[in-house]
Amino acid sequence: MKPGSPDDDWLEDCAPRRVLELFATKWTSMILHTLHARHRGEARSGVLLRSLPGISKKMLTQTLRELADSGLVQRRVEDGAVPPSVLYALTPLGQRLVEPIEMIYGWARDNARALDDLRPRATSRRR
Repeated sequence: MKPGSPDDDWLEDCAPRRVLELFATKWTSMILHTLHARHRGEARSGVLLRSLPGISKKMLTQTLRELADSGLVQRRVEDGAVPPSVLYALTPLGQRLVEPIEMIYGWARDNARALDDLRPRATSRRR
């Protein structure tokens, strides 16, 4: 949004707020990034769990459900597998969202030293 934009651009359900709502959990961007960068857009939940140190199985499951509900990830049960195997894949919308996520992650890697020098927030796990 630009300075002087109409009030309708600032409504509670405006597009920028809706996209930020997708990032309400800290794992959303990491899961999308991991699916894209490490698993070519699709992976089973167990593979994702091993690829994301620090995430609990419960949080992964919850976040994957939210991503599927929002249309960013497709959940597919593979028939014939015992126990049933579930595959998660980026949708076209999810693939488009990965592009700005990758830009942000690239910026973070390029500025890692400056980020290391920042004082951690009170709620941060980094000390």
